[in-house]
Amino acid sequence: MPRFVFLSLSSGSLLAWLLLASSGGGGDSSRHPGAEAEDEKVLRVLVLLPKDDSYLFSLARVRPAIEYAVRSLEENGTLLPAGYKFRLFYNDSDCGNSALFRLVDLVAVRQQWPDLLLGPVCEFAAAMVARLASHWNLPMISAGALAAGFSTKTGEYSHLVRVSPGYAKMGEMFLALFRHHKWTRVLLVYHDDKEQRNCYFAVEGVHVVFREAALHMDELGFDESGKYEEDVVRAIQGGEKVVIMCASSDTIRNIMLAAHRQGLTSGDYAFFNIELFNSSSYGNGSWKRGDKYDLEAKQAYSSLQTVTLLRTVKPEFEKFAMEVKSSVQKQGINDENYALVITHTLASSSNSALSQVNMFVEGFHDAIILYVLALREVLKNGFTKKDGEKIVHQTWNRTYEGIAGLVSIDGSGERFGDFSLIAMTDPETGTQQVIGNYYGKQGQLEMLPNVNYPWETKMRIDGRGLEHPSNTPCKSCGLGESAVTGIVVGALLGAGLLMAFYFFRKKYKITIERRNQLEEYNIGKHWQLREDSIRSHFSAA
Repeated sequence: MPRFVFLSLSSGSLLAWLLLASSGGGGDSSRHPGAEAEDEKVLRVLVLLPKDDSYLFSLARVRPAIEYAVRSLEENGTLLPAGYKFRLFYNDSDCGNSALFRLVDLVAVRQQWPDLLLGPVCEFAAAMVARLASHWNLPMISAGALAAGFSTKTGEYSHLVRVSPGYAKMGEMFLALFRHHKWTRVLLVYHDDKEQRNCYFAVEGVHVVFREAALHMDELGFDESGKYEEDVVRAIQGGEKVVIMCASSDTIRNIMLAAHRQGLTSGDYAFFNIELFNSSSYGNGSWKRGDKYDLEAKQAYSSLQTVTLLRTVKPEFEKFAMEVKSSVQKQGINDENYALVITHTLASSSNSALSQVNMFVEGFHDAIILYVLALREVLKNGFTKKDGEKIVHQTWNRTYEGIAGLVSIDGSGERFGDFSLIAMTDPETGTQQVIGNYYGKQGQLEMLPNVNYPWETKMRIDGRGLEHPSNTPCKSCGLGESAVTGIVVGALLGAGLLMAFYFFRKKYKITIERRNQLEEYNIGKHWQLREDSIRSHFSAA
């Protein structure tokens, strides 16, 4: 799988760089001529997110969460340094070149330098802005830009901090799961729209981690806008027995129905589904649609497990979720993807009815808190808000209280990922529950006891660590089909040669006996048959 294909600058980016060159930007305080002393306590935040509400991280969805965090900080007065105020600039990133152009416009045209960049989320837009943030010494915090290529924090992405777990962190969770089950091979199946490519980058994160661990991988990308079920099922039948999938929830359901109809959900295969962003837009584990296929889907989903972000709930979170949801609905957005009811309910949980917001809304709230915590440390050490690199480094190796629970950032500005594994625990009712949790900071997978896996009675591990059903042929173990065919054909040929030799030998014996009689009758002839006579007869035959 090619890695991070968008690292090269586009022609639009080159145009932006020409604008930057004319602006004469630099990384020190001399770029602010005539700035008044009180201006130093104004924290300018440039928010770069799309206006298009089809995105889960649109400005209309995320803005209320950012303003909730700013309002809480300014009213509380304990975290925000005395006298400091926020000034927010919202700009449409359009998930493309516009993000970079908006940053250039703010600096080169409006002569207002941001102190913090929030966003972008889309990988292609974030890559361009992150390079410039590094060049201009601006801290950049995003709840997106999750691709594995951003993990390297030397050079062009040195000023990027991610407050949502990157896809490689999810890969670490899958690696822990595979080691738990002693699996070493996998088929990666993903939808690739060739545009934002969310599932492509998600699977890439798994691929990167598995490759480093020397696991064997096969891959299949498909476009869910076309006919894909037959191709996917064929790849599963001819591929590995453990399958990780990333696609929309309806597509996952279609694939599982197709697999069920081909008899692939009776324990011979293990299916895993990636739920991106804690949103129903991407592959949540819900099988029920209220259609004629529900019963079939319920049976199929007994072989499916879903990986999603682990949810923790604080008392303040419900207030935050309801307030933000109300603000969004006033703007005419009223869908399940913004604030949805938890569908994977723990039977013992008293919080099962709590509303939850997708990870971008939660993440950008926590980004403001993280920035303020880092700024306090920088000011305490005698530096200013313009020391972007020092602010970035103060976000590293930090654990703090986010709106939904603890947030832990590692030593390179990456949030540790905590994930849950959800499975159907009651095939009769179709109830799905959390059966395990992975804690990224500790690197620990905790599976609940007494969980019955649908594949545990059929799948086994052979001497080489290859997974296959115990009651079906295995192409990778013992003698394969081609080897058996070779043996059968060889045996038939050998039998044919033996029979031919028998008949030849019988023919030659009769010939020799007749010749001996003739030679005995003819006086003066050699009565003894030489060895080379046999050879001449054999060659003549």
